[in-house]
Amino acid sequence: MAREQALQALETWHDLFEKREFDRLRSLAAESVVFRSPAFFSPYPGVEALVHIISTVSTVFEDFAYHRELWSEDHGSVVLEFSARVGDKKLKGIDLITFDEAGKIREFEVMIRPANAAVAVGEAMAAKAGPGLKALLGKPA
Repeated sequence: MAREQALQALETWHDLFEKREFDRLRSLAAESVVFRSPAFFSPYPGVEALVHIISTVSTVFEDFAYHRELWSEDHGSVVLEFSARVGDKKLKGIDLITFDEAGKIREFEVMIRPANAAVAVGEAMAAKAGPGLKALLGKPA
């Protein structure tokens, strides 16, 4: 694992998220990247799905903030703890990001609690991101 590339990728992640420049996410993700949602069991494959989901969730979350960053010993993965709000539901969550040998995002998994907040996120994301994701995955809307 290329430690420096993973550290640089995460620094870029924080910068693009803060600036809401989600197109820059394409250069950070491996072509075979997989996004795992807290609302659905099936993963979403591909860079375009990742960009679509992350850019949409930024419009769903209010008062979003990262709090802690916990790296694996080999810097092959990082856990980012965050908090946010969806309507009147406060939530805590983690982004679990796994990097490939080149320091590109290979897997991005999100976990959210409590359950009622996860449901609120799922409903909001289905409404906002669902049609675009179906189109990206070649499924009928």
